Amino acid sequence: MISLEMTPQMKQIQQLTHWFAKNEIRPIAMEADKNEEVPYEWLDKVNKMGIHLNASSFSGGDKKKESSTKKKERESNRIAVVATEEMAWGCPAIALSLPGAGLGGPPVSSSGTPEQKERFLGIFTKDKPRWGAYALTEPDAGSDASGIRTTATKVDGGYILNGQKIFITNGGRASWNVVFATIDRDLGRAGQRAFVVEKGTPGFSCARVAEKMGLRANETAELVFEDCFVPDENLLGGEEMYSQDKNKPSGFKVAMATFDSTRPIVAAMAIGIARAAYEYTVDIVKKEYPKHGRLYHQASELLAEMEQDIIAARLLTWEAAWMADVGQANAKEAAICKAVAGKQALDICSKGIELLGPVGLDGHIVEKLYRDVKVFDIFEGTNQVQHLVTARRLYAEHDLYV
Repeated sequence: MISLEMTPQMKQIQQLTHWFAKNEIRPIAMEADKNEEVPYEWLDKVNKMGIHLNASSFSGGDKKKESSTKKKERESNRIAVVATEEMAWGCPAIALSLPGAGLGGPPVSSSGTPEQKERFLGIFTKDKPRWGAYALTEPDAGSDASGIRTTATKVDGGYILNGQKIFITNGGRASWNVVFATIDRDLGRAGQRAFVVEKGTPGFSCARVAEKMGLRANETAELVFEDCFVPDENLLGGEEMYSQDKNKPSGFKVAMATFDSTRPIVAAMAIGIARAAYEYTVDIVKKEYPKHGRLYHQASELLAEMEQDIIAARLLTWEAAWMADVGQANAKEAAICKAVAGKQALDICSKGIELLGPVGLDGHIVEKLYRDVKVFDIFEGTNQVQHLVTARRLYAEHDLYV
């Protein structure tokens, strides 16, 4: 039975991250959005405080990994969603800009060799801010990750990469990117490989940083690989991991396993955005709407719907995170919570704008959150993809034809 009570450790982390979001993130959020960057001095300060965007310790559930021996129940995935909600409540763009391995952490942590884990995850220290990144999306392969066209040609001592990646969070500033490429397009998913490409590698460049409607303070990069040589030791997991054994993962499976752990985190960010919009709207309604009038009662109904949606999305997200913590396969639940949270958060921000009227579109935080939240039903797989993932697993559970 899933427990919906936070442990003392979770409550402590929630309180600490809320304090940080309120006192460190919120004060710079609007200016960072306007300037389209987070000040390096601020990033350096929080890095020295030991605050990182590091998802490398959070992993998706897998029934095959369950142990018959009783151990202390892991809490890392639930801690991740609790802390992430608070950070996004402060500002999602700044939360995504925090130093650390970011979305590149889970594939290195789950699929990397011991040497690769030490080499790539060990660089995130307090001496200076560093980032990791996850490079999967391409101009013609976003929702359908099986269609990536970036190639990896085997040569003596390594691989030559050629291709393009787009919409990569922190991709230009990252010390390394986990890059997905194919050794043979005819092999489909089985031909995909994951590489760790380090910044400064000849043939690897950041073509541009995108200008965006939302999450403006966070870097979203376009990466280009032109005859980029990547040594064998940077093939994630090593050659043995990609053998023809059907039980061995392909690069595609590495990518999908990453989503099982990161989709609840993305859902938690959407919930944090929705909560911030809801709380600000409540304060304005209390101050500006005449008590007991018709408009006040209409506003109360909308606010009630907003709070209900936040609670429902949060419980779905906590369930997906709990399943990962106890070792249960959670791909369906991760897809569901991500789809619901993204859709509900967009709706909640829209209702906030509706209730605030002109105030909501006058440079206030809800207007910013409305711009920020749109991408949450797009990245980490669109809502249509989440529905497809959910349907396939439901069909399999009920032995229906897919």
